[in-house]
Amino acid sequence: MITTAQIRGARGILGWSQGDLAERTDISATSIGSIENGITQARTSTLEIIQRTFEDAGIEFLASDGIRKKSLEVDILRGTEGFQRFSQMVYDAARRSENDILQAFVDDVKFAEILGKEALPHVERMETLGAKNFKIIQREGDIYFPAKNYAEYRWIPAEFFAAVPFTVFGDSFAVILYEPDPTIVVMHYPVLASAYRIQFSMIWDAAILPPEEMIKNWKLL
Repeated sequence: MITTAQIRGARGILGWSQGDLAERTDISATSIGSIENGITQARTSTLEIIQRTFEDAGIEFLASDGIRKKSLEVDILRGTEGFQRFSQMVYDAARRSENDILQAFVDDVKFAEILGKEALPHVERMETLGAKNFKIIQREGDIYFPAKNYAEYRWIPAEFFAAVPFTVFGDSFAVILYEPDPTIVVMHYPVLASAYRIQFSMIWDAAILPPEEMIKNWKLL
């Protein structure tokens, strides 16, 4: 587990206040202050949230209270835990970025199966943001619309549907691989994200609108 010194140091590297960290973790600034000052002994789950938030922001934790900014700008996320971490990244980006979140060639049934028990909570927390700045492109005929309350859906003809989904969020670009093992490659390069936003826009403009009533009447069982 990370130490209080590493928490303070990581905030310093990123230029975050305790309030900034609180906003990104949903842990109160008062609690974070108490943890850093040694007044409160944080639970393991709380430290894990704080550590993951820093790691997603590019901090690497070393032995003996060490920290540094990651030299690599690529994250490799694997399995259920990796997919859950990716969902947290997307949620964090939706909270703090005005840019649309874009997902192409989506198969949400597969994604939900790997995400496991966190699938429904992820949908529910995204819904609390109250903004519809999410765009999803599916295969034509796909009638699975779990994000209907916070996303716009469009279809792409089956013959043009790729088996490798991609997501653009904030300044990051991610590729999702289901075979041979569930893996997400996240690249934190603004120029790459910008390029794929343009490509997504071209696909989106040519995509098909699913029947409105089909989306409206769809329910998550």
